[in-house]
Amino acid sequence: MSAVFDCRDEAQLLPGMRQARQAIGRGDLVVLPTDTVYGIAADAFNPRAVQALLDAKGRGRQSPPPVLVAGVTTLRALVAEVPEPVERLIEAFWPGGLTIVLPAQPSLSWDLGDTHGTVAVRMPDHRLTLELLEDTGPLAVSSANLTGQPAAVLVHDAEAMLGESVAVYLDGGPSRSGISSTIIDATELVGDVPNPIVRVLREGAIDRVALARVLGDLLEPDPRIQAAADDAAAAQDDSAAQQAVEGAPE
Repeated sequence: MSAVFDCRDEAQLLPGMRQARQAIGRGDLVVLPTDTVYGIAADAFNPRAVQALLDAKGRGRQSPPPVLVAGVTTLRALVAEVPEPVERLIEAFWPGGLTIVLPAQPSLSWDLGDTHGTVAVRMPDHRLTLELLEDTGPLAVSSANLTGQPAAVLVHDAEAMLGESVAVYLDGGPSRSGISSTIIDATELVGDVPNPIVRVLREGAIDRVALARVLGDLLEPDPRIQAAADDAAAAQDDSAAQQAVEGAPE
C-alpha cells in the first residue's frame, strides 16, 4: 500500500524521507516535489525500476526519463563532456528549470530506454528533493502523471493518476511554478560538429529570450518566427505574381 507523507509537517518529514530512501533502494517508485511540477522517481541505475517508472506512466522506451542530480559534480560523472557554453547555462539557470541533453558517459552501466547515447540532466531548485538526491544519487525522474494527462502540481493529483504503482508520495505543497522545465539539446556542442547549435526541444520554465542572453548565436532561431517570416515572404510573392498577371496585356 502506498504511503503519503506531508513533508511540511516536521513530524512526517523525517519518516517520509527515510521511507523514500528505502523505496528507491528497493527499486520502488517515489513521487516527489520539485521547483517545476511533481515528479515520479526511480533509481537511475536500476533498469527494473526505470521500466516500472515508464510502465506507471504508460510510456514506451522511446521516451526515456531525464535524470535529476544534486549538483554539477554528478553531472560531470554522467556525461561525456561539459562544453563551455553549457557551463554558462549551468551558472545562469541551475538549480532551476532547465534540462540539458548531452552525450552520456559511455562507460556508465544503466538503461534509461532508447536514449541513442544521450542523457537529459537537471538540477532542481527544491531543498527536499536535493536532500534526497544527495542520499540516493542520480534519479530517473519524469513528470508524475499518466502520459497525455496534465502534469501534477499537487501530490494528490499525482496519487489520483499513479495510485499503487508508487510506493511513497512526498507532499511538499503546491508546485511553485507549475510549469515543466525547458529541455534543450546541446549534443552538437560536443565533438567536431561544424556550426553547432543548441535546439529547444520543449519550452517551459526558461524562455528563449533568457537562453539567447547566454548562448547568443548558438541558440537555434525560433522556428515560429522563421515560419512567420516564410509565410510573409510567400504572401508577398503571391501578391507580386497576382499584380503581374493583372497588369499583363490581354
